[in-house]
Amino acid sequence: MKVSVKTPATIANLGCGFDSFGLALPLYNVVSVEETVLPGSGIEINIINEKNNTDNELTDVATDKTNIVYKAIELLYNFIGQIPNELKITIKTQIPIGRGLGSSSSVIVGGLIAANELLGRPADQKVLMSIATEIEGHPDNITPAFLGGVTMSSWEEDGSVIYRKLPWNDDWKLMVCIPDYELNTEISRSVLPKEVPMKDAVFNLKRSAMFVDALYNKDEELLKLALKDKLHQPYREKLVPGLSDIMNNLKHTNGVIGTVLCGAGPAVLIVYNGINVSEIKEIVTNSWNYFNVKCNFMNLPIEKEGASIL
Repeated sequence: MKVSVKTPATIANLGCGFDSFGLALPLYNVVSVEETVLPGSGIEINIINEKNNTDNELTDVATDKTNIVYKAIELLYNFIGQIPNELKITIKTQIPIGRGLGSSSSVIVGGLIAANELLGRPADQKVLMSIATEIEGHPDNITPAFLGGVTMSSWEEDGSVIYRKLPWNDDWKLMVCIPDYELNTEISRSVLPKEVPMKDAVFNLKRSAMFVDALYNKDEELLKLALKDKLHQPYREKLVPGLSDIMNNLKHTNGVIGTVLCGAGPAVLIVYNGINVSEIKEIVTNSWNYFNVKCNFMNLPIEKEGASIL
């Protein structure tokens, strides 16, 4: 038996909501899990490059038991008192790797749902979400990968994930600007301080409240204020050449609601109201050209559905 699951790309943080907010995009990875029929054949992991990645970008993806998809599946098997012995895992990648678009969360969630289906669904979504978050380390990408849409979530001390879906105004468009280089998430997190000033924590607390209210009331002016951050983006600017220039240059551009780093970066998300697309692209291109960075633009809607079994 073989089970395949399609899981969307995700963007975490959304400015103010560090490790809390996230949204899903219509780019997908597909993970297939099947039990092999030959005893002793062991674990086989295959990576298939569909698009948006180069073969060089996939060379560092583990194809042994250190692979994050296998680790997640192993935890699920352990949950029901079993050990995965003979499995074939195939990962088809469409989501760019190392750009802040949730490529790892996508395959973790896809692998878990596929394995759970293969095992006869011994775990419910809450258990799968907890396992996925344990592997990923935070739920901001995991939750929209499962649910789709815009989400807020919290990983609790008991291992559970508290989450809610939030509304989104379809008049607010998304432009994802993807540079031609990777940024390792561990490196991006390493520049964050262990402690932050109280005034910065309060700043983000206010913006998070504004963000939720802006979404429920479709308040564009409030969203402009909400898509600001003092907890992670200021520290990551040095890892993303041109980020501060892009944000500053777009700040007063007509039609732009806000500009945020995609997760840990280096991709940038621009929320806008549908106008001045050419001007926005020109500003981003010129800002990155100064640093010899090329980029790819994707104008995408919110993916309202999460992971699905094919």
